[in-house]
Amino acid sequence: MNTSVKPPGSMPGQRLIMVVLSLLVVLFITGMLLMSRLNLDFAQQTLSDLRQRQIIDTFQANLDRINAHHQKMEQNTVGLARTGELFHRLGPNQNGNSASLERMLREGLNDFPDAHGSGIWYEPGAFDDEPVGVLAYRQGSDIRATRATSDFVNRGWYRRLVDNLDDAGQATQPRRFYWTSAYFKRRIENVVVSLSTTMRDSGGRSIGVVSTDWLADDIIRLISGVEITPGTFSFLLDSENRNLSSLSQANDVERAQQLMDAVSAAQLQLSIPLQTVGSPSGAAAAMEQRTLEVAGERFALFYSETQAGMVFGIGVPQAEIDAVLLPMRASNLRIVALIGSILIVLSALILYMIAGTLRQLRNLYTDPLTRLPNRERLLVDVRRRPSASLVLLNIDGFKEINNFYGHQCGDHVIVTLSTQMLAYLHKQPLSRSGRLYRMPGDELAIWRPGQDDESQLVRLADDLQALVAAIRIQWKDHELTLHVSMGLASTRSPRGDSIACEDLLPSASIALEHARMKQAGYMLYDPADRARENYEHNIVWANKLKAALDENRLVPFFQPIMNIASGRIEKFECLVRMLDDLGEPISPSMFLPIARKIRLYRSVTRRMIDMSLQWFASNDYEFSLNLSSEDLLDLDLHEFIVERLQDRSLAERVIFEVLESESIENYEPVRLFIDRVKVLGCRIAIDDFGTGYSNFEHLLRLNVDIIKIDGSLIRQLDTDANAVSLTRGIVQFARELKLQTVAEFVHSPSILAQVRLLGIDFAQGACIGMPANALITDVLLADTATNKPQDTSSSTAV
Repeated sequence: MNTSVKPPGSMPGQRLIMVVLSLLVVLFITGMLLMSRLNLDFAQQTLSDLRQRQIIDTFQANLDRINAHHQKMEQNTVGLARTGELFHRLGPNQNGNSASLERMLREGLNDFPDAHGSGIWYEPGAFDDEPVGVLAYRQGSDIRATRATSDFVNRGWYRRLVDNLDDAGQATQPRRFYWTSAYFKRRIENVVVSLSTTMRDSGGRSIGVVSTDWLADDIIRLISGVEITPGTFSFLLDSENRNLSSLSQANDVERAQQLMDAVSAAQLQLSIPLQTVGSPSGAAAAMEQRTLEVAGERFALFYSETQAGMVFGIGVPQAEIDAVLLPMRASNLRIVALIGSILIVLSALILYMIAGTLRQLRNLYTDPLTRLPNRERLLVDVRRRPSASLVLLNIDGFKEINNFYGHQCGDHVIVTLSTQMLAYLHKQPLSRSGRLYRMPGDELAIWRPGQDDESQLVRLADDLQALVAAIRIQWKDHELTLHVSMGLASTRSPRGDSIACEDLLPSASIALEHARMKQAGYMLYDPADRARENYEHNIVWANKLKAALDENRLVPFFQPIMNIASGRIEKFECLVRMLDDLGEPISPSMFLPIARKIRLYRSVTRRMIDMSLQWFASNDYEFSLNLSSEDLLDLDLHEFIVERLQDRSLAERVIFEVLESESIENYEPVRLFIDRVKVLGCRIAIDDFGTGYSNFEHLLRLNVDIIKIDGSLIRQLDTDANAVSLTRGIVQFARELKLQTVAEFVHSPSILAQVRLLGIDFAQGACIGMPANALITDVLLADTATNKPQDTSSSTAV
């Protein structure tokens, strides 16, 4: 039997191939000549557009630089306002005096050299009945501060900010920032632009204003850094159309004045304004463009609004933009001559490449070993028929055959099996035959177009199982028998649900995987089992977990543990949480099982240990770290932990909680780890005590110091007498062994009362405090009716 398969898409004869090649060459040469001519005409326009794009990119970069400076000014002003609000909260007897305010302003200017001056003004009643105002400004290398006159409270700019008025004196929405236009400031004998914001007390009431001054000369220096062409100039228009321009430093004063007047007269208004002055920063305005003509010279103006409400722009002489095109015009003739020569060479090269490509097309869809259609051909075929069935067949133990007998034997097995299966398919009726494909590795596939019901697929699978079982393969005096596992999928599922044709191969792969896991001969894919959705769910969470690790969004949360005797928080349990894109915590039940499957659990554990040790290095609280049985058997993790616990003052506050103790079978490495960390001063706790049959054995073999009583007992202490009796026995047992006890899931005051009566040492749960991303040291008492924690004091975060 001939088992070779004619490659799909191969040509019927050499003559047809040569005709096609000749036509392709003619078309190519004709197209190249036409494109050469069109390209030469189009090149100048393209280069002009590229030059303009470069100008726009330079403009945007400088706009971002100016906005960054605006943002620094705003941040500095906000910081000054926060300091002013702090002065107000501290009261007049501590820091609410002019000397303290002057010192604060001097320090602020010293820390922020971009500002030339600053001021702070308080409303009457902020400290006493009189208004308080202090100014600071640079004078040479010194910073001077002085007290402002009290009449500032009646000035228009001040009242607009404090009373939320617009320029017409009408009430308006509160503005976070207020940028002034450029004005002459007599005190420093210079032109400045001021940025102001209000200060508010804890009730949100305006208590005054702070401001920062930006020297006009500094503004001009900032915008003068634009370099595009020799004749380029830049400008910044304030809210009153005053022009601060790099032209003020030009040598040709008359021409510079003409340009500045022309820009101001142009009344550059944005069609879509960025924002009103004082709105939150961070928005971006679209750049606009127009042409300006001055004394017969044309300039291209590019301008946009800054986040301070000013208009930043640059002007570039059009003649300098077009100058880059002159070399292009000179080279056009040379290009035309060169294209003709290149076409001849390219034609020969293309003929060679096309001939090679046609040869490769013969083998593109064919497996070189079996000459069967390959996976790529299968993917093409399944998309051509809306209804079909697919059988994916995997040789069991093929890796062992390869390893023991060699790859030549493995190839022989695949060829023999494919030959026998081809013979079987050829004997089937034409309407129910099918096509055999060689898949990667040790897999074959049968694709059958048309609708197959479940019974037909099962009959096919049974026939294939019988066929494979009857095959005997001889290899160097050895007889090999084969066994296969199969995954079956059809566009019509057993329950009548439809499967898209492009999903046939993934569905059959899932069914094959399930068959191998269950050691069944074959499995039929059923969408109702939701196996595909589970695979997709695992992939989504695996990607989320990897992204969280890369972006440092796996963080520790800390649940407080209260000393029953003292009523104080003395310990914390460190619990891993993933933060989503909005910063909200995600339960570990959503990602820890996935972490185990994709071998990221070790990375999660190390990240938790590192971050928790950093958190508690700067305080005196004890804290517990959870270790699973998988962690306890990880010798590399042992070294990692011991290396980070060399500081004994920190190690003595660490408690390792042993999770999943029921699954521990090999105690030797676990006990070795416990002995090593105990030498450093650490303690060992056993978690969920009281839920298994061997907990008492673990106490003796793991040398623990603390018992954490399982929540299934604790949460029933106020309703179940048996739970009380069992818990009392555990507490008595712990006392005799001189072990501390911790009650978990203490969710209400009634449970907490029972915990006290039983003499348990520590308690944790909703009644004490929920896990948080800070160290909460105040106790929460739960509402007995709702079992929801109610905050009885202002929590303190360490």
